[in-house]
Amino acid sequence: MFQAHIGEIAALATAACWTITAVAFESAGKKVGSLSVNLIRLVIALLLISVFNLFTRGMLLPLDATGSTWFWLSFSGLIGFVIGDLFLFQAFVQVGARISMLIMSTVPPITAITGFILMGEKISLLGLTGMAITIGGIALVILTRNSGDKVITVRHSLKGLIYAFIGALGQALGLVFSKFGMGSYNAIAATQIRIIAAIIGFALVITISKNWGNLTMALKDNKAMKHISIGSFFGPFIGVSLSLIAVQHAPTGIVSTIMSITPILIIPVSIIMLKEKVELKEVFGALISLVGVSLLFL
Repeated sequence: MFQAHIGEIAALATAACWTITAVAFESAGKKVGSLSVNLIRLVIALLLISVFNLFTRGMLLPLDATGSTWFWLSFSGLIGFVIGDLFLFQAFVQVGARISMLIMSTVPPITAITGFILMGEKISLLGLTGMAITIGGIALVILTRNSGDKVITVRHSLKGLIYAFIGALGQALGLVFSKFGMGSYNAIAATQIRIIAAIIGFALVITISKNWGNLTMALKDNKAMKHISIGSFFGPFIGVSLSLIAVQHAPTGIVSTIMSITPILIIPVSIIMLKEKVELKEVFGALISLVGVSLLFL
């Protein structure tokens, strides 16, 4: 039974990892900045995954991958990690992990639309309904109207919400290109290729933006480094590897749906650990979005 549902179980474990990672990186990002957090966590993850591959596959680097695998997984790493996570981590700083991860529930609809445009995949009427419900759930959380005022306003930083959406777009495209490039190749080694490409990408971004000084300061912040280390272990090392195992053994739609429960899982964490006040309509909004995502792949 476990073997038959390994993809779904891996997706559920991924959602739990994303919850831990989001909270850890939100805390670190507010202290030392999202660029520093991104590069440090990827270097830590690369060290962890390289040692793991050395013991499990007998090679430190994925030298057995074909040129095509390297190309598509590197492209996936640049889109998913560099562009997607660059904006997502900035959204963590702007609007917090809870709201950012709710916006990330748009990843499955974006994935479906991408499949429709690039691969001619069909979207059913039920799927379109699911998209509308997902967007409705998000709107319930981020939009508000003051009593006696007919004007609807955005409750959170518009810039932060846009950053979160760009992050979702990057994650969705990264997932599509990962599946295309990985095929039957080892999921952990595939993650390693994506991380190597992302480290090069972030190094270029930090060089262009002249942020190496901030990186040095971040390395000296013990509390931030503790959070980055925790996030690195559960994020780009365990979480991403589990997500690739999930898409290898189960349909992408089902995997995306299961992984979309993160906005639900993060609510009690936000209340208990971050001492955030969560309104009842925010809980309803997250649940509605999850229902919408589920309908998308029925």
